[in-house]
Amino acid sequence: MQFNRRGVMLVIASPSGAGKSSITRRLLAEDDNLTMSVSVTTRPMRDGEVDGKDYHFVSLDRYDAMRNEGKLLEWAKVHGNFYGTPAAQVDELIAAGRDVVFDIDYQGTQQLYAKRGSDMVSVFLLPPSIPELQARLRARALDSEETISQRLQNARIEIEHWGEYDYVLVNDDLDETCNAVARILATGRLTRSRQTNLSVFIKGLQAQIDSLQ
Repeated sequence: MQFNRRGVMLVIASPSGAGKSSITRRLLAEDDNLTMSVSVTTRPMRDGEVDGKDYHFVSLDRYDAMRNEGKLLEWAKVHGNFYGTPAAQVDELIAAGRDVVFDIDYQGTQQLYAKRGSDMVSVFLLPPSIPELQARLRARALDSEETISQRLQNARIEIEHWGEYDYVLVNDDLDETCNAVARILATGRLTRSRQTNLSVFIKGLQAQIDSLQ
């Protein structure tokens, strides 16, 4: 029997440079039922970005209205700009049985747990060592040494929250870690509470037993 199910809200978090974005991109490329959560933001659109795909770009007034009306599942201020997750699009996808992956920090994860905890599975990625994390940040050639130093300081804060996640993985091999996250998602999909018509199937089995009496 094919069971209907609610989707999984998969949160993947890590310090910058620990592999969160690489693993998320691979999962999205390999799993047709997985959708990336698209956040709203008040920051200006950058060259090459597409509204509705990379972000939903909104004015500060519109953002404030969404937040005040409870239309955001989580929100945060980062580098002077505001970001948040629209509740309506996520709830629609989850109800339709699609899984949604989130690229958010521990603060966003805490807010999601408070509002949609029963639909969530969370994974926190650790680097094998801080020297390795530093090397990865430098290898990206995206940031100055000052920015890298700040990211490492932020990593300490983020790592302090490892105990708030369902699963914690050390990302010392990208392929193995990606496969582990895929298995975690597969397990989440099979959780009893997500099988929305399971009770109907059970009642059918019971009726078949009764008909034999």
